[in-house]
Amino acid sequence: MVLTHPFFISLTEIRQNPENQRFEISQKIFWDDLEVSLREFHQVEIDFLEPQDSGKLLSQIEKYLLEKNKLWIDGKALELRVLGYEIEEDAAWFYLESEPQAWNSNIRVQNSILIDDFATQQNIVHVYKGNSRSPRSLLLGKGNEVDELAF
Repeated sequence: MVLTHPFFISLTEIRQNPENQRFEISQKIFWDDLEVSLREFHQVEIDFLEPQDSGKLLSQIEKYLLEKNKLWIDGKALELRVLGYEIEEDAAWFYLESEPQAWNSNIRVQNSILIDDFATQQNIVHVYKGNSRSPRSLLLGKGNEVDELAF
């Protein structure tokens, strides 16, 4: 019996580390949906929970996440890197970071995760600036994969 969840959603949190100026990204994605998108993206069979080669799986995840996530700060594109991930029940948390970058006011975010494979996919992005505990948020989906916030 295959159980599916009734909605397609991801959660992304973006913060700038005040000590090293790196942007830190945490992204929660249902692992079963990601498995489908990884298969389509790489055109190979993928088992997310029990991979034959965990190093190869991490490489496949990195390529996918770096293609689907982009970040611009005050008009400058940032290079992101994937730090790793951890599985939490029916989802997984993925961790990315950028090189140090000063941030004055604008952030532009592309998050097209899972959108190619799930028409109703919605990607919630919470952006925290400074020591704020309250984020500014974006809702990205099909036809609206990129948006911008000004602080």
